[in-house]
Amino acid sequence: MLRHGDSPDSFSFPFALKSCASLSLPISGSQLHSHVIKTGCEPDLFVQTSLISMYSKCSLIDNARRVFDENVHSRRLTVCYNALLAGYTHNSQPLKAMLLFQKMFSSDVPFNNITMLGVIPACVLPENIRFGMSLHGCNVKCGTDCDSFVVNSLLTMYVKCGSIELARKLFDEIPQKGLISWNAMISGYAQNGLATQVLDLYGEMKKIGVEPDPVTFVGVLSSCAHLGAQRIGFEIEQRIARSNFGANTYLTNALINMYARCGNLTRARKFFDEMVEKNIVSWTAMIAGYGMHGHGDIAIELFNEMKLTGIRPDGTAYVSVLSACSHAGLTDKGLGYFKEMERDYGTRPGHEHYACLVDLLGRAGRLQEAQELIDSMPVKPDGAVWGTLLGACKIHGDVKIAELAFERVIELEPTNVGYYVLLSNIYTNAENMEGVARVRVMIRERKLRKEPGCSYVELKGRVHLFMAGDRNHPRTNEIYEMLIRLEELIEESYGTEGKNEKLRRSEETTSTSAGVHSEKLAVAFGLLNTTADTEIVIIKNLRICGDCHLFMKVVSKVVNRGILVRDASRFHHFKDGTCSCNDYW
Repeated sequence: MLRHGDSPDSFSFPFALKSCASLSLPISGSQLHSHVIKTGCEPDLFVQTSLISMYSKCSLIDNARRVFDENVHSRRLTVCYNALLAGYTHNSQPLKAMLLFQKMFSSDVPFNNITMLGVIPACVLPENIRFGMSLHGCNVKCGTDCDSFVVNSLLTMYVKCGSIELARKLFDEIPQKGLISWNAMISGYAQNGLATQVLDLYGEMKKIGVEPDPVTFVGVLSSCAHLGAQRIGFEIEQRIARSNFGANTYLTNALINMYARCGNLTRARKFFDEMVEKNIVSWTAMIAGYGMHGHGDIAIELFNEMKLTGIRPDGTAYVSVLSACSHAGLTDKGLGYFKEMERDYGTRPGHEHYACLVDLLGRAGRLQEAQELIDSMPVKPDGAVWGTLLGACKIHGDVKIAELAFERVIELEPTNVGYYVLLSNIYTNAENMEGVARVRVMIRERKLRKEPGCSYVELKGRVHLFMAGDRNHPRTNEIYEMLIRLEELIEESYGTEGKNEKLRRSEETTSTSAGVHSEKLAVAFGLLNTTADTEIVIIKNLRICGDCHLFMKVVSKVVNRGILVRDASRFHHFKDGTCSCNDYW
């Protein structure tokens, strides 16, 4: 146009500026801005908004604000406010977006649904929830809450702020829910660890005939992984196969993760091997899966193979391989990977990497070395790092280092009752009853309560939940009768030793009035409802205690059954009286 001697006008500039924004060409956009000024088109409404949008999308938000401030007309126009609001949100400047909306509101500039779509996403952090709720009120008052895009934006806001009850209330009030609304609610439940609610909502969705998409399936599969609901995950796998989604990497990665975390490594590996193009998430999911099951050698093999394919390992991949080395006791290998992180790939170790290394050294009994590592950390150690050292002290019975680790960890996480119980167990094992009493006083004075233990068992596509001391299950009487029979079998098989083990109860049991731990109820239920050739799979929310760990080992031998328990740390494969963790977890 310029070469032919034609001059651009207020009609042509917006199209050119939009192209610069789409292609992220800030220099070309600035040159166009010069032409705008030269031709006198700057006051034009469409040119103004195009300039603000262009600078915003090119990450030059200060330039966008300058354009807005320099034109008197902009400060009275809804469309200019909308462009700048969207720009602040796009450039992760929520506070400025909220302040701009307040200015717009106080200046009596009318707002519309586009305004809301620009400012609501600025309120997705928990500290901004009150402002988000006031926006919700503005929408109700002005009638923009009827717009499905605005409602879905509000729903997403509540979900990301962790205000799940408010999100569900809004969801239930939507008269005609579209797929985006269902997905937002499912993703919200999944991201907040409410896996049971995800499966319930997915069931409702199926009943009324709403067709899911890959986003739905990813959320549901992550919840199946959380609960160990492999049967439901398999049904979703079949639905995906019948759909026209094609080779969807996100779905395949979700299936790999689901099967690995449900204990079915064979099927997880099948999907992994069949992938035409594997990304870093695919490799990491498979490495983490093998690591959780204690197959450190295979995890290392995969990690090295990934590097040979040209994929650079990131921080998450290193956490997976370091964790795998720790679970398998491969100390030297793990130390080697830790050193190569920054040296070869420029990945600076974070708290999670140091926690893995402390666990690695702790497993090998190198507690002094682990403590020295923590003292030399370039960043301040967090609770997880000190907590890992405390856990290692329990395995090796080192009271002195345990007391130091405990002092540090409760400075960072004073309300985490798990650390108090851990120190109490260490004192118990050392027969230091005075120490046990001190810890109990601390727990009582600080009014701390232990997180209730729960275990899940899937049977015929339904997930059964058991709490510690649970008596709410329809088959409660049969479950407790089975437990009595198991105790009798243990006594018959192990004689006096079995009787002593029956009486033995660790601190985890005596510190709660809940009674029988949830995993014992779960294994009894599994034995009642499965055939002799079936492995019993149990998912537990907390770390399995010493008493239950011993119980599972003995039961696996006396009933000749494989028992698979996934606790908060790893998988435990119990068979013939032994565990795959070699009693270190």
